[in-house]
Amino acid sequence: MDSLMNNSSALNEINSFENDMKMRYMITKSTLASESDECVIFQQLDMFSQGFPLMEEIRRQGKLCDVTLKVDDQSFSGHRIVLAATIPYFHAMFTHDMVESKQRDITIHGIDAVALEALVNFAYSGRVTINTTNVQSLMVGASFLQLPRVRNACADFLKKRFHPHNVLGIRQFADTLGCVMLVEAADKYIQQYFHDVSLSDEYLSLTAGELLDIVKRDELHVISEEQVFEAIMRWVKKDQELRNKDLPHLLSTVRMPLLTPHYLADRVATEELIRTSHECRDLLDEARDYHLMPERRPLLQSFRTRPRCCNYIMGHIFAVGGLTKSGDSLSTVEVFDPIAGRWQLAEAMSMLRSRVGVAVLKNWLYAFGGYNGSERLSTVEVFDPIKKTWSKVSPMHCKRSAVGAAALNDRLYVCGGYDGVSSLNTVECYNPERDEWTIINSMQKHRSAGGVIAFKGYVYALGGHDGLSIFDSVERYDPSTGQWSSVTPMMTKRCRLGVATLNSKLYVCGGYDGATFLQTVEMYDPITDKWKFVSPMNVMRSRVALAANMGKLWAIGGYDGVTNLATVEVYDPNTDSWSFVASMCAHEGGVGVGVIPVCKLE
Repeated sequence: MDSLMNNSSALNEINSFENDMKMRYMITKSTLASESDECVIFQQLDMFSQGFPLMEEIRRQGKLCDVTLKVDDQSFSGHRIVLAATIPYFHAMFTHDMVESKQRDITIHGIDAVALEALVNFAYSGRVTINTTNVQSLMVGASFLQLPRVRNACADFLKKRFHPHNVLGIRQFADTLGCVMLVEAADKYIQQYFHDVSLSDEYLSLTAGELLDIVKRDELHVISEEQVFEAIMRWVKKDQELRNKDLPHLLSTVRMPLLTPHYLADRVATEELIRTSHECRDLLDEARDYHLMPERRPLLQSFRTRPRCCNYIMGHIFAVGGLTKSGDSLSTVEVFDPIAGRWQLAEAMSMLRSRVGVAVLKNWLYAFGGYNGSERLSTVEVFDPIKKTWSKVSPMHCKRSAVGAAALNDRLYVCGGYDGVSSLNTVECYNPERDEWTIINSMQKHRSAGGVIAFKGYVYALGGHDGLSIFDSVERYDPSTGQWSSVTPMMTKRCRLGVATLNSKLYVCGGYDGATFLQTVEMYDPITDKWKFVSPMNVMRSRVALAANMGKLWAIGGYDGVTNLATVEVYDPNTDSWSFVASMCAHEGGVGVGVIPVCKLE
C-alpha cells in the first residue's frame, strides 16, 4: 500500500512538473516571438572525428555489421553505410541495383587481402600505413576502389624512393595503373640520370620499343653522346643474336656528329656490329662528313646535329668568386644543396676573381678570367666535383673580366669582356681534351658585361656595353659555319644582365640600362622569333647571375643601386611568379654561377 502511494505521489509530481514546464514554455515562446524571429544553429564540429573511431571499435567487436567482404580465404566484416560513404567503389555497389547490394557475403576480385584490410580500416580511421612491402598492393587496391588520395600518397612514396636500379620498373607499374603523375616523374628521373639507369638490370630487360622511346628524347641529360652510344651497345650485346636487328634503328637516335673525331675513329668505327651493317656505316659516314667537311654542315642539319637539352635537372648551384660588401674580389665558392635547401661553403679557388666567367662542361666547373682587385686575368681553373679540387688549365690568349662563357657540344667559348683598357669583341674556344685555346671569329660588337649562353646549337651573346653605349642587340655564333649573325634584339638594353635557358626558351633578367637598375625579365621564343616580358623579379638586380635548375630559374645576388645582394629568388614558369629562397651565406653579389647535376651513384 505504501509503495502504491509512493508511486502515485511520484506520478503526481511528474505531472505537476510537466504542466509547469508547459506553462513556462508558452510564456517564454510568447516573449521570444514578440522580441525577435532570429534563430541559432548549434554545431558540434568534433562529432565526426569522435563518431568514426567509435564505429571502428563497434566493427572490431563484430557488432551491427551487415556485410562481409571475402578475398581469397580471408573475410572482413563491415557496415554498408560506412563503406558506401567513404569508398566510391562500394558507394556504387551498395546504392545501385547490383546483386551485391543485397548480399551479406561479397567476394572481391582484383585486390589482395592485405590491401583490402588496410583500405577497409582506412574507411573508418582515415589512416593507412605505407611501406616498401605493401606500397604496390595498396596502390593497386586504391586504384581499384577509386581512392585517388591514397593512390597519390603511394605514388609520392615511390617517387621519393626512385633509384637508377628501380625507376624503370616503377614507371612500368605506374603506366599499368594509368598513374600519369608517377609516369611523368619517372620520365624526368630517367632523363636526368640516364647514364646511371643504363647500368641497371632493368635497363637491359627493356624491349627495343621502350629503349627507343628513351634514347630519342631531346631532354635526355648526358655528359656526352658517348653515354648514349655505349648504353645502346650494352643493351644490344646483352642478347646480341636477337637484338642485332634493332641496332640500326637505335643507332639512328645517337647524335653521332656530336661525337669527337677520335671517338668515332677509335670506338665507333672499330665496333664489329657497326662494320657489318650497311645502315650503321651510313650513319657513321654522316658523322665523319660533318667533321671532315665543315663547309657542308649547313646541308647536314638535323636532330642529330642538335645538342640535347634536359629541362629538368636537379643540380648543385655553385656561386663562384664575386665581391665583398666593400667591393673586394673573392676566391670564395659556395654551393646550394637542393636537397637540404641551403647554401654552404665549398672549396675556394686558387685566385681572387670577381666579374668572372663560369661554365660547366661534362660536370666540370670552369672559372675564366675576372678581376683580382688589381688586374684583369687570363688564367683559368677547373673544379672536379668528385675529387673536390680546383686545378689550373691553359690560360686564355687575352685578359678578360666581365666576360661571358658558355659550353656547347665538347667545347667552351668565352666572348668579349674588358681587358683593363677597352671592351672586347674577340672570342676564344677551348678544347679540354687538348687543353688548348683557339681564337675564332670575333663578334660584331665589342661586348663587356654581356650575357653569353649556349642555346639550340648556337652560342648567343646578348646586351653588354662597349664603353660608350649599352646594347639591346643579340648575335649568335654558328659553330658549323664559324660565323656570327644578328638576331632579334631584346626589348630593353641591358648590361650586367643574367641569362639562362629553360623549356626551350631563352630568358634574360635584370642588369643596367644606363639610367636604371632593372628588375624586368624577358623571354625569347625561337619559334616565334619574338621577345616578351614575363613577371619581373621582386628586387632590382644588376650584376645578377641567372641559372636554370629543377625546372625553374634562379636569380642570384647582384647590385640594387645601393648595396651588393646576397638574396636569391626563383622563377616558376608555370605560375609566372618569383619567390625568395635561401640567401647565399658567403657572398655579397657579383658571382658567376654554374650548375652541376646531382649524381645518384657516387
